[in-house]
Amino acid sequence: MELGARAAVLAGIGSWLPPRIVTNEELAGELDTSDAWIRTRTGIGSRHVSAPGTATSDLAVEAGSRALKSAGAAEADAVLVATTTPDRPCPATAPEVASRLGLGTVPAFDVAAVCSGFVYGLAVASGLIASGSARRVLLIGADTYSTILDPADRTTRAVFGDGAGAVVLRAGQASEVGALGPFDLGSDGAFADLITVPGGGSRQPVGGDRYFRMQGKKVFRRAVAQMAASSRAVLERTGWTVADVDRVVAHQANQRILDAVAAELGVPAGRVVSQIERVGNTSAASIPLALADAALGGGLRPGHRVLLTAFGGGLTWGSTVLRWPDVAPVAG
Repeated sequence: MELGARAAVLAGIGSWLPPRIVTNEELAGELDTSDAWIRTRTGIGSRHVSAPGTATSDLAVEAGSRALKSAGAAEADAVLVATTTPDRPCPATAPEVASRLGLGTVPAFDVAAVCSGFVYGLAVASGLIASGSARRVLLIGADTYSTILDPADRTTRAVFGDGAGAVVLRAGQASEVGALGPFDLGSDGAFADLITVPGGGSRQPVGGDRYFRMQGKKVFRRAVAQMAASSRAVLERTGWTVADVDRVVAHQANQRILDAVAAELGVPAGRVVSQIERVGNTSAASIPLALADAALGGGLRPGHRVLLTAFGGGLTWGSTVLRWPDVAPVAG
């Protein structure tokens, strides 16, 4: 994007985590596992889990309201919700979220790209702003994976948690601090079965396996390779080198993947943002949650050059960059 062109600028950020914390020790009491087994393989020590009856929209509303407060905004021209766990197959979750936030009849829709959903959502929101269709967009990444995990599967139950993170993007100039882009996005449907919920769709509408399934070892290799390649592509388009990047905020899949991506790119470990030990893998919520946490903790400061990268089911992947603006996250 040329300097002076219309761009999406990050103007606010909010986050929400359900109050209940499930530790590794609690899981070990229910499953054939241990704190050591989980930490060694994932780097996770605990995760937040929603109370029974809590829907993804409930988390999205909490995070969205905080992002609007952070931006000092009471309105948005569009609402996007990136999620794998919508309230129901039909309709989308975003219109209800927009209504509950008091945003009226603005366009609202879901983005389905699993753990890449937030980066895909950033690209879509940026397109709405660049085209002049919107001046302010609320983008929320929200997931309640606890509702789709097999209670007997220690691998997925140990990894995933619930949460929501949101950003407000406003129309601005590409030269501004906080401007997003360029983007690199991709997918490979030949490997759709590596990360999937088999039942509940048109292929298996009745009687199918309704739980989330993942082939972890195969996913690991592809996640590292694709996030590294996508990161390099977007850095080349931006004109940055790896040495120019102050912080890498990758999808918080597990700590081993974060470490491997950093090693593949040649990024020092101290520049990689990670909160996975405390919240686990929150899917589409993981990047905004990590951004808010790092900004609140002082690890992410105005002017920092930030690389965002993600990988998820589909398979999908995507990356973008921004210089971190002077925003005050509102967390919950």
